[in-house]
Amino acid sequence: MSKKKGLSAEEKRTRMMEIFFETKDVFQLKDLEKIAPKEKGITAMSVKEVLQSLVDDGMVDCERIGTSNYYWAFPSKALHARKRKLEVLESQLSEGSQKHASLQKSIEKAKIGRCETEERTRLAKELSSLRDQREQLKAEVEKYKDCDPQVVEEIRQANKVAKEAANRWTDNIFAIKSWAKRKFGFEENKIDKTFGIPEDLDYID
Repeated sequence: MSKKKGLSAEEKRTRMMEIFFETKDVFQLKDLEKIAPKEKGITAMSVKEVLQSLVDDGMVDCERIGTSNYYWAFPSKALHARKRKLEVLESQLSEGSQKHASLQKSIEKAKIGRCETEERTRLAKELSSLRDQREQLKAEVEKYKDCDPQVVEEIRQANKVAKEAANRWTDNIFAIKSWAKRKFGFEENKIDKTFGIPEDLDYID
């Protein structure tokens, strides 16, 4: 019999946030160490670490009163944290878009089969990672859609901005491929292979 797979760090964070959102209550660490294992399957030993990561990311508030720490979180707080994360993604996508000019210069100097592809591969991986993070945020919006309609709408708008930025960067890649085909007469599949462009690269719907 295979061993049951444990929760990932992100799954633990999500489930911990569910405790706060569902109860709208204030807790001490000892309370969460009892509740989290029973209701959310988070091991008691990992509660403190998960909680601290959420506090560090601004998802959960913590205040020391007397000798005890008290923790709480509300949907609006989570919204602002996610908006900040989306702003970071937007900045990274913008930076990637600016790099396409230098990539085009590299193509001009390259000879087929001899071009250095490490930068191209790194950029493709970066785009894929940013898209994955955007999809994860989109899933979180769906998960908490009943918490606060206004909050959800604001997150949807932020996601829209990130989606448009990702598609602009994808458009840049397609433009470079088209230019390379016209300039050098390369076949599309050979361009993809040479510069490490994923075959399934496409716009986000």
